[in-house]
Amino acid sequence: MIKKVLIMSASTGGGHNRAARAIKEELIKKTIDGENIECKIIDSLKLVNTTMDKIISRGYEKSAIYTPNAYGRVYRFSESGLASKNEFKDNMITTFMAKKFRTLLLDEQPDIIIGTHPFPMIALSTLKKQCSHTSSNIVFHSNLNDRFASHFNESSFPTLISVLTDYTTHSTWIQNELDYYVVGHEYVKELLISEGVDAHKVKPLGIPVEKSFLQHRDRETVLAELGFDSDKLTVLLMGGSFGAGNIKETLEELISIDRDFQILVVTGKNESLREKLEKKLELHNINKNVKVLGFTNKMNDILASIDVLVTKPGGLTTTEALLKDVPMIVPYYIPGQEEENLDFLCNCGSALRTTKKYSLSVLLKVLIDDSSRLDILKKNIKSIRKFNSSQNIANLIESKLLECK
Repeated sequence: MIKKVLIMSASTGGGHNRAARAIKEELIKKTIDGENIECKIIDSLKLVNTTMDKIISRGYEKSAIYTPNAYGRVYRFSESGLASKNEFKDNMITTFMAKKFRTLLLDEQPDIIIGTHPFPMIALSTLKKQCSHTSSNIVFHSNLNDRFASHFNESSFPTLISVLTDYTTHSTWIQNELDYYVVGHEYVKELLISEGVDAHKVKPLGIPVEKSFLQHRDRETVLAELGFDSDKLTVLLMGGSFGAGNIKETLEELISIDRDFQILVVTGKNESLREKLEKKLELHNINKNVKVLGFTNKMNDILASIDVLVTKPGGLTTTEALLKDVPMIVPYYIPGQEEENLDFLCNCGSALRTTKKYSLSVLLKVLIDDSSRLDILKKNIKSIRKFNSSQNIANLIESKLLECK
């Protein structure tokens, strides 16, 4: 019988979907009893309601760009005792999502469900919890309720595996009904254990990245295509998939540094930002080679060709930089999980964090003047990066499917 896996994602930032694709890429290569594992990626917010998807996904994007501090306050409140773990099951979004997921589970009959975003896993935990009780706090149409009850109970419910896409934890990820948590590092495992999660449930396999990302062309070719000198130190400035962060001000600071280096700026999907930066560069006489790119599908080549990355510390961005041995300087971040990603990087000695005194200019000058400082950062990066995360996650899923035979 063909084994089926659903991967539940959401388009709040690019990382959740990229992680989902990386897992699927490895899973579909595997067979059980001569049959390929069937795997589907489902955008959980789009499944529930296109309007809700636009509100939440675009709301996250806009808050990240324009009101990051407000986002941070919401994040911290949801971590407080007023909104502690396992208390998210009764909110309107997850309640409505749980109802939609009943139909999905009946139609798909999955053996395992992977979550790269916490919202769908909260809703699925709600359903699993209901399966262990004779009464429900949520009212559904009785025919759907009866059909679901006849197919699923606590022991037959699909295995639930959450894949955390940041180097930290949050209350929304922690649900008693989850069977496993895949995390980016042993430090994150300890964070979950401190939150009361059983140690055997936590697998520090890394954050999954598509295999194609690990391949890249040689530095000389890539930099030549960008119009850069391969013998000169190259700094990449970026702000995630939608160009968040104080990129304009940060570029001005980089240009003013009295050292000889070249600058590549990637603005992602933020076309307005790209146009503004290009216009500004045209109007000013600049003594550095600066190139601005919008969205590009060549980040695997670019990250392997630069010397220093100036960025906000998103989970996938951070992981990709670690895999390419790229030291990071972080001058801005979205308060919340990105701030905690930065804590992780600094505790591991793999990134530098700007402060009022230790400005971007100060930090970068030291790295340029003393290349051994870059070597130290790279050595620390090598000690924490995790290759083959997608393959190891696929192996975990395969082992669980074999247990279901």
